[in-house]
Amino acid sequence: MAKKVKNVEYGLEKIFDGAQDFLPLLGTDYIEFYVGNAKQAAHFYKTAFGFQSYAYAGLETGVRDRASYVLKQDKIRIVLTTALKSDHPVGEHVKKHGDGVKIVALWVEDARKAYEETTKRGAKSYMEPTVEKDEHGEVVRAGIYTYGETVHMFVERKNYDGTFLPGFVKWESDYNPEPVGFKFVDHMVGNVGWNEMNTWVKWYEDVMGFVNFLSFDDKQIHTEYSALMSKVMSNGNGRIKFPINEPAEGNKKSQIEEYLDFYEGPGVQHIAVATDDILKTVSDMRKRGVEFLSVPPQSYYDLVPNRLKEFDHELEEDIKKLQALGIMIDADEEGYLLQIFTKPVEDRPTLFFEVIQRMGAKGFGAGNFKALFESIEREQELRGTL
Repeated sequence: MAKKVKNVEYGLEKIFDGAQDFLPLLGTDYIEFYVGNAKQAAHFYKTAFGFQSYAYAGLETGVRDRASYVLKQDKIRIVLTTALKSDHPVGEHVKKHGDGVKIVALWVEDARKAYEETTKRGAKSYMEPTVEKDEHGEVVRAGIYTYGETVHMFVERKNYDGTFLPGFVKWESDYNPEPVGFKFVDHMVGNVGWNEMNTWVKWYEDVMGFVNFLSFDDKQIHTEYSALMSKVMSNGNGRIKFPINEPAEGNKKSQIEEYLDFYEGPGVQHIAVATDDILKTVSDMRKRGVEFLSVPPQSYYDLVPNRLKEFDHELEEDIKKLQALGIMIDADEEGYLLQIFTKPVEDRPTLFFEVIQRMGAKGFGAGNFKALFESIEREQELRGTL
């Protein structure tokens, strides 16, 4: 029997099959990046994005092969990990892919059961259930591979009251710039290769119990030069949403092809973070040196009132302020959303961030796709990769 699940935080309401409840997910636990220099990356994410020092593991805590810095902002935790020797797997990952997301950790009530349910449905094991203990209790973690070399780690922390994980100590720092207003991870987007999107859609359906609740094809996501296809996967309570992109045929190279070339395989393309005040968040980020994609033309903003009127919505924000910051607006039957995208946050044109404020809308900015991808193509042209 189908059951209706409503998630207040995301406003997502959808009919889900009750049989999909074999993998209840409580939220995103942390996102771990493998990077070339974690200490310097941590300084960047604190300075530019307003993350706070949270936890640390490395030589000083008895870890001999790597260093990890944990940063926090509201419900978001990111881990930045660097190898301390050239032959370490973390170093090999960075050598191939550059800085990027390795682990998308999911908070669960029972990590052993999550691992058992997914591996018996075909998931490839990354780490068998492992109990980690210290004086604050224990955490159980287990991991499976998803697209490329990306991993989903199941984290069970109901019997733990320490700072982050056993082996980590609280990271005290005199330097903690003010947060910029990030609240939680809204969604994370993965790029996969040619004709692989449906394979991974089926994987998320069969292995994780997700549903495909939105799809976009190359007729909707295209410009004069390039195109892509995307399907949005969500778990039963709507707390975890993973859009999956693949390239589509176009006259020139798409942003997905560019990503796959420089990341050297499938991986996480961008992380969308939610805010309650996008004007303040983006203004603060710009002052701190974060670079965003170029501002859409005046003609884009001229059409916004009609787009909102079509769905009987009124914009609460000052459109001139949104335009000055390059923030885009889209609407659906439930409301509207405001969004903006950073340029890649490293030298390889791979990983970037999205800042999003949902004013009732449940979509992903389909009305903005053309303006967004034309902006990305202008950057590609400068890089000589279009």
